[in-house]
Amino acid sequence: MKRPRLRTVLAAGAAAASLLCVPARAAIERLDDSASPRAQVRSDFANAQGMDGHMLVLPLGRVEYRLATAPHVGRRARIFYVIPAMVAGLRSPAGMLVQWRGNGAFAGGSGRPGDRVQVWNGVVQSPWMNETFELTLRVDPRELRMPSGSALSFESFFEIETLP
Repeated sequence: MKRPRLRTVLAAGAAAASLLCVPARAAIERLDDSASPRAQVRSDFANAQGMDGHMLVLPLGRVEYRLATAPHVGRRARIFYVIPAMVAGLRSPAGMLVQWRGNGAFAGGSGRPGDRVQVWNGVVQSPWMNETFELTLRVDPRELRMPSGSALSFESFFEIETLP
């Protein structure tokens, strides 16, 4: 009978031990917001409120989100507001800051293109989560490369991270 090599036994034992030390992973997925009245936000700069330093202030108003959370009811989770990394007409993420104020259970905050910002943490209680954000953009005109008369637009989304 052939005996296993000591190195093989030790490697197998180390691999098994490392599996015991790995915490259960959280599952992350994009939330369905297709029931939201308006997912894409846009500004043609007509509503600009002037400058704040070198940043142009663009209030976008209230944006309602309706998030399908049915698969996660009863689970502990975190929800993140994700700003797309690429915004047409914007040269760099440093040229735009998105600010929001939640009008419900979600926290207010701010972020730049490419950011993923936590806005909620808790146990999902219902199959739908409704939230309204009061959105404002702060845009550095030096970072814009857009044809005259065009609008700045993007579509943020939400991700949910269910916890073990």
